[in-house]
Amino acid sequence: MSIQTSIWPLLAVLVSLLGAIPIMLSDRTPNLRESWTLLAALIKVAIVISLLPHVLNGGGWEFVIAEVVPGVPLVLRVDAMGMFFALVASILWFFTSLYSIGYMRTLNEHAQTRYFASFAVAISATLGVAFAGNLLTMYLFYELLSLSTYPLVTHEQNAESRKSGRKYLTYILGTSIGLALPAMLIVYSLTGNLDFQVGGVMAESGASPELLALLLVLFLFGFAKSGVMPFHGWLPAAMVAPTPVSSFLHGVAVVKAGAFSILRIIFHILGPEQLQQANLGWIVCTVAATTILVASLVALTQDNLKRRLAYSTIGQLSYMVLGAGMLTAVGMTGGLLHIAMHAFGKITLFFCAGAIYVAAGKKYISQMDGLGRRMPITYLAFFLGSLSIIGMPPLGGFISKWNLAIGAVESGQLILLLVILISSLLNAFYFFPIVYRGFFLPAAEGEPEGIKEAPLFCLVPLSITALCSLALFFWPSVFYRLAQLALGL
Repeated sequence: MSIQTSIWPLLAVLVSLLGAIPIMLSDRTPNLRESWTLLAALIKVAIVISLLPHVLNGGGWEFVIAEVVPGVPLVLRVDAMGMFFALVASILWFFTSLYSIGYMRTLNEHAQTRYFASFAVAISATLGVAFAGNLLTMYLFYELLSLSTYPLVTHEQNAESRKSGRKYLTYILGTSIGLALPAMLIVYSLTGNLDFQVGGVMAESGASPELLALLLVLFLFGFAKSGVMPFHGWLPAAMVAPTPVSSFLHGVAVVKAGAFSILRIIFHILGPEQLQQANLGWIVCTVAATTILVASLVALTQDNLKRRLAYSTIGQLSYMVLGAGMLTAVGMTGGLLHIAMHAFGKITLFFCAGAIYVAAGKKYISQMDGLGRRMPITYLAFFLGSLSIIGMPPLGGFISKWNLAIGAVESGQLILLLVILISSLLNAFYFFPIVYRGFFLPAAEGEPEGIKEAPLFCLVPLSITALCSLALFFWPSVFYRLAQLALGL
């Protein structure tokens, strides 16, 4: 792979972090503050896309920040896998910024400057996770993401949000410091190297199957942003945050950073071949399959729309982990593809949940009868997002689930195919009734009539992300190419 030294990876990470400064200085001028937010988002997307062609051609970009540990510098390296995550996160941050303006202004939310500034820091940390060139760099940005999102989770500043914030940090920091950090130290002591490389740095370590199993478990549960059970409780609790926070951070950035980190570990630290030789894929698959099924069953019982989406997210994240655990080319490709397919579908659903609250003041599914006729664009977008999450054509989610299903068959693990099929059916059971209620059940007596959608700043982003989910079914080639390069195929 042709690696070119460039400052652009650093700029891609820093642009939103630097943007937080004028955002805070524009506290008394909302239009200017939000202009800075959108400008930073546009610049970030432009930089990331400018780095894409060289990566698609098999190359990469690198910038060494500093060497703080012998042989292990803080380094940003734009490879195919990092580009995959960065492309998704940067594009969706722009749409979330647009959406946030409509949502926060319409509801006249307090502390909007703190909100936009914290958001800017969080997306910088997310790009740092994506572009990290080694495990130490990824770990540091992972922790920065945890700390920068705490003010967003506790945005309401009431007893419930503060309690949820404490739970959030306990789960996220407790696992990363108590489990992932010791695992990283063991890898360094064995190899003297924490670089990400195709095949894994542990390939020549001579580690026993028992030690590999220990490292796998520590990393699997140590990156708890992935929401695998039993370290999933932070995610439903964090739904007290404003909907744009739930949409991006708990539908894209935070949770995907967890899943992405686990995939990085399996692909580029422990190594699929080593794990396969030690017959350790079953550990990952068992944890992921259990999480998928249990989370889907719990989602069926939730009347609060955001909580139903939260438990859906827990299950969907484990599809990514499941694909990695199959340790086959097709299965691992499906797991990585699901990062993008789920991100566009799920952010659409969270956007719709927020739009429903903004326009109709409804949080509970049982109160939403007939609402689809008042908000047809929102509900149509919700329907498209649902189809993608379920894995039905012609939406992008079908592409990733198809690869996961083929991976299960190729690996001879038909039980995993059954898990994918049953969970997809459960997805339909908890999404389709929402659409049915909205379009076909009569509205409650006294409900207003006529079309009343959310403001355009909310409506346009959810419409675009829904259409993106549709487009990804027909044009997934960029993400396919990046996934194959990430796996060395």
